[in-house]
Amino acid sequence: MFAGYTVLVTGGTGTFGNAVVRRCLAEDVKEIRVFSRDECKQEVMRDTLQDPRVKFFIGDTREYSSLLAPMQGVDFVFQAAALKQVPACEFFPLEAVRTNVLGSENVFNAAMACDVKKVIALSTDKAVYPINAMGISKAMMERLLCAKARVYSSPVFCTTRYGNVMASRGSVIPKLIDLILAGKPVTVTDPEMTRFMMTIDEAVDLVVYAFQNGKPGDLFVKKAPAATLLTLANSLKEIFNSKVDSSIIGTRHGEKLYETLVTREEMSKAEDRGDYFRVPMDARDMNYALYFSEGQKTSVTEYTSHNTHRMDQAETVKLLLTLDCVQKALR
Repeated sequence: MFAGYTVLVTGGTGTFGNAVVRRCLAEDVKEIRVFSRDECKQEVMRDTLQDPRVKFFIGDTREYSSLLAPMQGVDFVFQAAALKQVPACEFFPLEAVRTNVLGSENVFNAAMACDVKKVIALSTDKAVYPINAMGISKAMMERLLCAKARVYSSPVFCTTRYGNVMASRGSVIPKLIDLILAGKPVTVTDPEMTRFMMTIDEAVDLVVYAFQNGKPGDLFVKKAPAATLLTLANSLKEIFNSKVDSSIIGTRHGEKLYETLVTREEMSKAEDRGDYFRVPMDARDMNYALYFSEGQKTSVTEYTSHNTHRMDQAETVKLLLTLDCVQKALR
Protein backbone atom coordinates (compact mmCIF):
# COMPACT_ATOMS: atom_id res chain seq x y z
CA MET A 1 0.00 0.00 0.00
CA PHE A 2 3.02 2.32 0.22
CA ALA A 3 3.85 2.22 -3.49
CA GLY A 4 4.23 5.74 -4.85
CA TYR A 5 3.83 7.43 -1.45
CA THR A 6 6.18 9.34 0.84
CA VAL A 7 6.45 7.99 4.39
CA LEU A 8 8.03 9.53 7.49
CA VAL A 9 9.20 7.42 10.45
CA THR A 10 10.02 9.29 13.65
CA GLY A 11 12.49 7.41 15.80
CA GLY A 12 13.36 5.71 12.55
CA THR A 13 16.74 4.25 13.57
CA GLY A 14 15.26 1.95 16.23
CA THR A 15 14.28 -1.70 15.86
CA PHE A 16 10.81 -0.87 14.59
CA GLY A 17 12.09 1.93 12.35
CA ASN A 18 14.58 -0.34 10.59
CA ALA A 19 11.92 -3.00 10.06
CA VAL A 20 9.25 -0.67 8.67
CA VAL A 21 11.79 1.05 6.38
CA ARG A 22 12.67 -2.30 4.85
CA ARG A 23 8.99 -3.19 4.46
CA CYS A 24 8.27 0.10 2.70
CA LEU A 25 11.25 -0.30 0.38
CA ALA A 26 10.05 -3.77 -0.56
CA GLU A 27 6.66 -2.28 -1.48
CA ASP A 28 8.16 0.28 -3.89
CA VAL A 29 7.69 3.35 -1.71
CA LYS A 30 8.41 6.64 -3.47
CA GLU A 31 10.44 8.00 -0.55
CA ILE A 32 10.86 7.14 3.10
CA ARG A 33 12.22 9.67 5.56
CA VAL A 34 14.01 8.64 8.73
CA PHE A 35 13.76 11.24 11.49
CA SER A 36 15.85 10.86 14.65
CA ARG A 37 18.43 12.62 16.80
CA ASP A 38 21.22 10.02 16.61
CA GLU A 39 23.44 10.80 13.62
CA CYS A 40 25.66 7.77 14.30
CA LYS A 41 22.77 5.30 13.94
CA GLN A 42 21.62 7.16 10.85
CA GLU A 43 25.06 6.75 9.28
CA VAL A 44 25.05 3.01 10.03
CA MET A 45 21.58 2.71 8.53
CA ARG A 46 22.58 4.72 5.46
CA ASP A 47 25.63 2.54 4.82
CA THR A 48 23.61 -0.64 5.33
CA LEU A 49 20.66 0.24 3.09
CA GLN A 50 22.39 2.29 0.37
CA ASP A 51 19.03 3.18 -1.17
CA PRO A 52 18.46 6.67 -2.61
CA ARG A 53 14.77 6.49 -1.64
CA VAL A 54 15.74 6.71 2.04
CA LYS A 55 16.30 10.28 3.27
CA PHE A 56 17.68 11.07 6.72
CA PHE A 57 16.74 14.03 8.91
CA ILE A 58 18.39 15.00 12.18
CA GLY A 59 15.96 16.42 14.69
CA ASP A 60 14.05 15.85 17.90
CA THR A 61 10.29 15.48 18.30
CA ARG A 62 10.61 17.72 21.36
CA GLU A 63 11.35 20.58 18.93
CA TYR A 64 8.30 21.32 16.80
CA SER A 65 10.30 23.39 14.31
CA SER A 66 12.62 20.46 13.50
CA LEU A 67 9.61 18.43 12.28
CA LEU A 68 8.31 20.88 9.69
CA ALA A 69 10.91 20.37 6.97
CA PRO A 70 10.86 16.54 6.97
CA MET A 71 7.05 16.57 7.18
CA GLN A 72 6.61 18.55 3.93
CA GLY A 73 4.96 16.47 1.21
CA VAL A 74 4.58 13.40 3.43
CA ASP A 75 1.58 11.11 2.96
CA PHE A 76 1.89 8.78 5.97
CA VAL A 77 3.60 9.11 9.37
CA PHE A 78 4.71 6.42 11.80
CA GLN A 79 5.17 8.01 15.23
CA ALA A 80 7.69 5.64 16.78
CA ALA A 81 9.93 8.11 18.64
CA ALA A 82 9.76 7.37 22.35
CA LEU A 83 11.55 6.70 25.60
CA LYS A 84 10.76 3.03 26.20
CA GLN A 85 12.93 1.73 29.03
CA VAL A 86 10.72 1.39 32.11
CA PRO A 87 13.41 1.85 34.81
CA ALA A 88 14.93 4.87 33.03
CA CYS A 89 11.53 6.55 32.83
CA GLU A 90 10.93 5.82 36.52
CA PHE A 91 14.04 7.77 37.47
CA PHE A 92 13.53 10.52 34.87
CA PRO A 93 9.73 10.83 34.51
CA LEU A 94 9.80 14.38 33.16
CA GLU A 95 11.99 13.21 30.28
CA ALA A 96 9.33 10.59 29.46
CA VAL A 97 6.71 13.34 29.42
CA ARG A 98 8.83 15.56 27.17
CA THR A 99 9.37 12.85 24.57
CA ASN A 100 6.34 10.56 24.80
CA VAL A 101 3.68 13.20 25.47
CA LEU A 102 4.87 16.61 24.28
CA GLY A 103 6.97 15.15 21.47
CA SER A 104 3.97 13.19 20.18
CA GLU A 105 1.82 16.33 20.33
CA ASN A 106 4.43 18.08 18.17
CA VAL A 107 4.31 15.25 15.63
CA PHE A 108 0.50 15.35 15.50
CA ASN A 109 0.42 19.13 15.06
CA ALA A 110 3.12 19.10 12.38
CA ALA A 111 1.22 16.39 10.49
CA MET A 112 -1.90 18.55 10.58
CA ALA A 113 0.01 21.62 9.41
CA CYS A 114 1.55 19.71 6.49
CA ASP A 115 -1.63 17.96 5.26
CA VAL A 116 -0.51 14.40 6.03
CA LYS A 117 -3.11 11.77 5.13
CA LYS A 118 -2.70 9.34 8.04
CA VAL A 119 -0.73 9.11 11.30
CA ILE A 120 -0.16 5.84 13.13
CA ALA A 121 1.19 6.18 16.68
CA LEU A 122 2.89 3.27 18.42
CA SER A 123 1.76 2.60 21.96
CA THR A 124 2.40 -0.16 24.48
CA ASP A 125 0.73 -2.56 26.87
CA LYS A 126 2.22 -0.42 29.65
CA ALA A 127 -0.30 2.32 28.78
CA VAL A 128 -3.06 -0.03 30.00
CA TYR A 129 -3.72 0.29 33.73
CA PRO A 130 -0.37 2.12 33.96
CA ILE A 131 1.72 1.71 37.09
CA ASN A 132 4.94 3.30 35.83
CA ALA A 133 6.04 6.61 34.30
CA MET A 134 6.60 5.12 30.88
CA GLY A 135 3.09 3.67 30.78
CA ILE A 136 1.50 6.86 32.09
CA SER A 137 3.25 8.93 29.43
CA LYS A 138 2.14 6.54 26.69
CA ALA A 139 -1.43 6.57 28.02
CA MET A 140 -1.39 10.36 27.76
CA MET A 141 -0.09 10.07 24.19
CA GLU A 142 -3.09 7.87 23.35
CA ARG A 143 -5.47 10.44 24.87
CA LEU A 144 -3.84 13.26 22.89
CA LEU A 145 -4.34 11.31 19.68
CA CYS A 146 -8.00 10.65 20.45
CA ALA A 147 -8.53 14.34 21.26
CA LYS A 148 -7.23 15.21 17.79
CA ALA A 149 -9.31 12.49 16.12
CA ARG A 150 -12.54 13.76 17.71
CA VAL A 151 -12.09 17.21 16.21
CA TYR A 152 -10.21 16.72 12.94
CA SER A 153 -11.05 14.33 10.11
CA SER A 154 -7.64 14.79 8.50
CA PRO A 155 -5.12 13.39 9.08
CA VAL A 156 -6.67 10.09 10.14
CA PHE A 157 -5.13 9.43 13.58
CA CYS A 158 -4.87 5.80 14.74
CA THR A 159 -3.06 3.96 17.52
CA THR A 160 -1.43 0.55 17.60
CA ARG A 161 -0.68 -1.10 20.92
CA TYR A 162 1.61 -4.08 21.47
CA GLY A 163 3.75 -5.70 24.12
CA ASN A 164 7.49 -6.29 24.12
CA VAL A 165 8.86 -7.13 20.69
CA MET A 166 11.11 -10.16 20.78
CA ALA A 167 14.83 -9.38 20.41
CA SER A 168 14.23 -5.64 20.03
CA ARG A 169 16.83 -3.23 21.33
CA GLY A 170 17.00 -3.40 25.13
CA SER A 171 14.75 -6.47 25.37
CA VAL A 172 15.45 -9.51 27.51
CA ILE A 173 16.25 -12.17 24.89
CA PRO A 174 19.63 -10.77 23.70
CA LYS A 175 20.63 -10.25 27.34
CA LEU A 176 19.80 -13.84 28.24
CA ILE A 177 21.74 -15.11 25.22
CA ASP A 178 24.81 -13.11 26.28
CA LEU A 179 24.62 -14.60 29.79
CA ILE A 180 24.28 -18.14 28.45
CA LEU A 181 27.20 -17.76 26.03
CA ALA A 182 29.32 -16.33 28.85
CA GLY A 183 28.45 -19.30 31.09
CA LYS A 184 26.82 -17.05 33.68
CA PRO A 185 23.53 -17.74 35.53
CA VAL A 186 20.45 -16.66 33.64
CA THR A 187 18.67 -13.88 35.54
CA VAL A 188 14.88 -14.09 35.84
CA THR A 189 12.95 -11.32 37.54
CA ASP A 190 9.88 -13.44 38.41
CA PRO A 191 9.42 -16.99 37.06
CA GLU A 192 5.63 -16.52 36.86
CA MET A 193 5.89 -13.22 34.98
CA THR A 194 4.33 -13.56 31.51
CA ARG A 195 5.06 -11.60 28.36
CA PHE A 196 3.49 -11.59 24.90
CA MET A 197 5.75 -13.18 22.28
CA MET A 198 5.60 -10.98 19.19
CA THR A 199 8.19 -10.74 16.43
CA ILE A 200 9.23 -7.46 14.83
CA ASP A 201 7.60 -8.54 11.55
CA GLU A 202 4.30 -9.03 13.38
CA ALA A 203 4.67 -5.55 14.90
CA VAL A 204 5.09 -4.10 11.41
CA ASP A 205 2.11 -6.16 10.19
CA LEU A 206 0.04 -4.50 12.92
CA VAL A 207 0.83 -0.93 11.86
CA VAL A 208 0.32 -1.80 8.19
CA TYR A 209 -3.07 -3.27 9.10
CA ALA A 210 -3.91 -0.05 10.94
CA PHE A 211 -2.98 1.98 7.86
CA GLN A 212 -5.19 -0.17 5.68
CA ASN A 213 -8.21 -0.32 7.98
CA GLY A 214 -8.04 2.51 10.50
CA LYS A 215 -10.76 5.10 11.01
CA PRO A 216 -10.20 8.26 13.11
CA GLY A 217 -9.34 7.38 16.69
CA ASP A 218 -9.19 3.60 16.14
CA LEU A 219 -6.96 1.45 18.32
CA PHE A 220 -5.57 -1.81 16.92
CA VAL A 221 -4.08 -4.73 18.84
CA LYS A 222 -2.63 -7.91 17.37
CA LYS A 223 -3.36 -11.16 19.16
CA ALA A 224 -0.25 -13.01 20.28
CA PRO A 225 0.74 -15.98 22.44
CA ALA A 226 2.64 -15.54 25.70
CA ALA A 227 5.18 -17.37 27.80
CA THR A 228 6.49 -17.12 31.33
CA LEU A 229 9.99 -15.74 31.82
CA LEU A 230 11.06 -19.09 33.28
CA THR A 231 9.83 -20.89 30.14
CA LEU A 232 11.68 -18.33 28.03
CA ALA A 233 14.92 -18.79 29.98
CA ASN A 234 14.68 -22.59 29.91
CA SER A 235 13.93 -22.55 26.18
CA LEU A 236 17.06 -20.53 25.46
CA LYS A 237 19.14 -22.86 27.61
CA GLU A 238 17.75 -25.81 25.62
CA ILE A 239 18.58 -24.14 22.31
CA PHE A 240 22.18 -23.50 23.35
CA ASN A 241 22.50 -26.81 25.21
CA SER A 242 23.44 -24.92 28.35
CA LYS A 243 23.38 -26.13 31.95
CA VAL A 244 23.81 -22.72 33.59
CA ASP A 245 21.67 -21.98 36.62
CA SER A 246 18.72 -19.60 36.71
CA SER A 247 18.89 -16.80 39.26
CA ILE A 248 15.68 -15.12 40.52
CA ILE A 249 16.46 -11.43 41.03
CA GLY A 250 12.98 -9.94 41.62
CA THR A 251 10.98 -7.41 39.62
CA ARG A 252 12.59 -4.17 38.51
CA HIS A 253 11.25 -0.65 39.04
CA GLY A 254 7.78 -0.29 37.52
CA GLU A 255 7.47 -3.84 36.15
CA LYS A 256 4.14 -5.70 35.97
CA LEU A 257 3.50 -9.39 36.53
CA TYR A 258 1.69 -9.61 33.20
CA GLU A 259 0.95 -7.44 30.17
CA THR A 260 -2.54 -6.13 29.35
CA LEU A 261 -3.20 -5.07 25.76
CA VAL A 262 -6.95 -4.38 25.93
CA THR A 263 -8.84 -3.27 29.03
CA ARG A 264 -12.12 -4.81 30.17
CA GLU A 265 -13.88 -1.60 29.19
CA GLU A 266 -12.30 -1.61 25.73
CA MET A 267 -13.08 -5.31 25.21
CA SER A 268 -16.77 -4.61 25.77
CA LYS A 269 -16.84 -2.60 22.52
CA ALA A 270 -13.92 -4.20 20.67
CA GLU A 271 -14.41 -5.73 17.25
CA ASP A 272 -12.78 -9.15 16.86
CA ARG A 273 -11.13 -9.29 13.44
CA GLY A 274 -9.49 -12.68 13.67
CA ASP A 275 -5.82 -11.89 14.23
CA TYR A 276 -6.60 -8.39 15.50
CA PHE A 277 -8.84 -6.42 17.83
CA ARG A 278 -10.18 -3.09 16.64
CA VAL A 279 -11.29 -0.75 19.43
CA PRO A 280 -13.25 2.24 18.13
CA MET A 281 -12.77 5.63 19.71
CA ASP A 282 -15.15 6.83 22.40
CA ALA A 283 -16.67 9.62 20.33
CA ARG A 284 -19.09 10.99 22.95
CA ASP A 285 -18.92 14.69 23.71
CA MET A 286 -19.19 16.34 27.13
CA ASN A 287 -22.93 16.91 26.91
CA TYR A 288 -23.74 13.96 29.16
CA ALA A 289 -27.36 15.09 29.53
CA LEU A 290 -27.99 13.46 26.15
CA TYR A 291 -27.19 10.05 27.62
CA PHE A 292 -28.60 7.91 30.38
CA SER A 293 -26.89 4.97 32.03
CA GLU A 294 -28.18 2.33 34.36
CA GLY A 295 -25.04 0.21 34.29
CA GLN A 296 -24.41 -2.62 31.91
CA LYS A 297 -23.37 -6.05 33.08
CA THR A 298 -20.82 -7.83 30.95
CA SER A 299 -18.79 -10.99 31.30
CA VAL A 300 -16.00 -9.62 29.11
CA THR A 301 -12.52 -9.64 30.62
CA GLU A 302 -9.39 -7.77 29.61
CA TYR A 303 -6.94 -9.30 27.11
CA THR A 304 -3.66 -10.09 28.87
CA SER A 305 -0.53 -12.23 28.64
CA HIS A 306 -2.00 -14.29 31.49
CA ASN A 307 -5.20 -15.29 29.63
CA THR A 308 -3.96 -15.56 26.03
CA HIS A 309 -2.54 -18.82 24.70
CA ARG A 310 0.30 -19.86 27.01
CA MET A 311 3.19 -21.42 25.09
CA ASP A 312 5.02 -24.40 26.52
CA GLN A 313 8.77 -24.88 26.21
CA ALA A 314 8.58 -26.75 22.89
CA GLU A 315 6.49 -23.99 21.30
CA THR A 316 8.77 -21.30 22.71
CA VAL A 317 11.89 -23.02 21.37
CA LYS A 318 10.32 -23.25 17.91
CA LEU A 319 9.48 -19.53 17.92
CA LEU A 320 12.88 -18.46 19.28
CA LEU A 321 14.65 -20.35 16.51
CA THR A 322 13.02 -18.00 13.97
CA LEU A 323 14.86 -14.97 15.45
CA ASP A 324 17.94 -13.63 13.69
CA CYS A 325 19.73 -12.94 16.99
CA VAL A 326 19.32 -16.58 18.04
CA GLN A 327 20.52 -17.92 14.69
CA LYS A 328 23.49 -15.55 14.74
CA ALA A 329 24.46 -16.68 18.24
CA LEU A 330 24.18 -20.32 17.22
CA ARG A 331 26.49 -19.71 14.29
